[in-house]
Amino acid sequence: MIYNQHEFDIRLEWGMGAIEMLVPICDVTIIVDVLSFSTCVSIATQNGAIVYPYRWKDESAIAYAESIGAELADFKRKFTDGFSLSPTSLLNIPAHHKLVLASPNGATLSLATQTTPTLCGSLRNAKAVALKAQTYGRKIGIIAAGEQWPDGSMRVAFEDLLGAGAIISYLPGTLSPESKTGLVLFEQLQPTLYEELKRCSSGKELIARGFEKDIILAADFNISNTVPVLQNNAYVGHQIDTE
Repeated sequence: MIYNQHEFDIRLEWGMGAIEMLVPICDVTIIVDVLSFSTCVSIATQNGAIVYPYRWKDESAIAYAESIGAELADFKRKFTDGFSLSPTSLLNIPAHHKLVLASPNGATLSLATQTTPTLCGSLRNAKAVALKAQTYGRKIGIIAAGEQWPDGSMRVAFEDLLGAGAIISYLPGTLSPESKTGLVLFEQLQPTLYEELKRCSSGKELIARGFEKDIILAADFNISNTVPVLQNNAYVGHQIDTE
């Protein structure tokens, strides 16, 4: 196939199309949705919580959470009175807490990888995720989630390419040109991660809505050695020695 980057070990593509092209020929898949699904999952699993990704923000999510005995994160992003897609809201989530996190991007992609081992990567756990991915094999597919335009189409998101590049910087093997693009971006901007995230389109949107702290948390590079691994439709944290 022309579009599946099969001749390279490290592959990078965007959105649901990437799932269809890369996942069937990869040993492991890494979902990257920096602002904010991946960062939320990183923080929650680092605390020992269990995160169930869910696609729809509707009544079906309520029923799903009830069926598995989990709490449903608030559909509205906020960092007070409960949990939501704001990473700040998850800083004190307790260990073993079961949380359903609905997201049209990161969660949707996570649930589409079927039987392929699936990890959730961010700037916070880039090295740990890369090391864990290598235990599955050399063929690694990195799915940059992107965001959505008002009409529902995918918007290429700077922050996800940056996060993908951070993970790629720790991966051996041959890189597709797409993967090299992420790597070069990360290597160029690593000294100023927070400033760049703050100035990108997604970052400016969050700041305008009062969520600058979420950007600070997303920019905490390699602060975590916890790798969220999708097991039975839930992300569970695995500790990795990154020394």
